[in-house]
Amino acid sequence: MDGIWQAVLALLAAAGLLALGWTLFGRLLVPAGGSGAVYAVVPAAGDGSGLEQTVKGLLWLRSGDLARFTIVIADGGLDPAGRAAAAALLARDRGIVLCPADRLGAYIGGK
Repeated sequence: MDGIWQAVLALLAAAGLLALGWTLFGRLLVPAGGSGAVYAVVPAAGDGSGLEQTVKGLLWLRSGDLARFTIVIADGGLDPAGRAAAAALLARDRGIVLCPADRLGAYIGGK
């Protein structure tokens, strides 16, 4: 019985060290609050294939409150289906913007 408790305790200690290491590693990789704005630019064209998955991944990163950035969907020629997908994503979260690809420099530089 004593061996079982030691095994359980060792397992819990290993899980705790893994969680601590994961947290510290995450803090190491995530930039500290800088002075400038940070943007994640997602190029989109055509029907916007892969757009939803990419934006959902970025939203997951932002949900951990470790990364703060604005998601910019760079419209490089979205068709009506792609624009509808982008509009659905824009309605989902207010930290997402749609910008024409040719005006991206002015948008990011002008903010």
